Amino acid sequence: MISDVSEMTNAGCVQFCPAFGETTANIAKMVGFIENADLDLIVFPELATSGYEFKNRDEAFELALELDNGAEIAQFKNLSADTDTVLVFGFAERSGEKVYNSSALIEPDGSVTVYRKIHLFDQEKFRFDPGDRPPGVKTTKVGRIGMLICFDWIFPEVTRKLALDGAQLICHPSNLVLDLCQKSMFARSVENCVFTLTCNRTGTENRAGRELTFTGGSQILSTRGKTLAVASAEGEEVISAAIEPKVTDDKNLTSNNHILKDRRPEFYKGLE
Repeated sequence: MISDVSEMTNAGCVQFCPAFGETTANIAKMVGFIENADLDLIVFPELATSGYEFKNRDEAFELALELDNGAEIAQFKNLSADTDTVLVFGFAERSGEKVYNSSALIEPDGSVTVYRKIHLFDQEKFRFDPGDRPPGVKTTKVGRIGMLICFDWIFPEVTRKLALDGAQLICHPSNLVLDLCQKSMFARSVENCVFTLTCNRTGTENRAGRELTFTGGSQILSTRGKTLAVASAEGEEVISAAIEPKVTDDKNLTSNNHILKDRRPEFYKGLE
């Protein structure tokens, strides 16, 4: 069964309401949260630097950040080093002529790992290019991290692949407008024996001819689906929990059941 592990990670989610198009102000707000949080790992929402409801692809491209040459990414790298904090946040990424809905994992040593969202939701299909690489797992000082972005939650294959690749913590920047995800993440945590950190945003955006209200409810779940921390539906707040990443390495549900080794993939063929 799961053994006691002394190494603890103080992990948190910052639930807030980005102002659309106000990149400088949004980043300043994020900086303030980071400097005051005193956490080992901080997860922010999807598209935290820009806001969500782009009118078109051109607008998304204009508000996107460049990974290699952008001053904004450099600022987060410096902040990660200064505070010794691992950061995960969503942003629109400009790469050549393409624009992605991306999540950055920034470590205090200056390394940056980017995941580009592979499952685009609704109008995102007309604003962004789909992710061009599979999600991966990065070993950090706080544990082995895999990333999802928002709508990826509805595809259990993604979280399962991350678990098979050794993920201990699933960081999940989100801009959720449906009330389904938070309940479903219970299953993602339990079926893979991983911690999940779903960081949603709050507020309403009324652009591009429609109004979207985001559902808040950011949450941190244990490997057994226990709610370790949860935010309100509307407030801007930081939630956090002390977690033990190594707990996830024991996949025994009972003394006779291992959630990965008990799989019978020969009977699951044809899923693709």
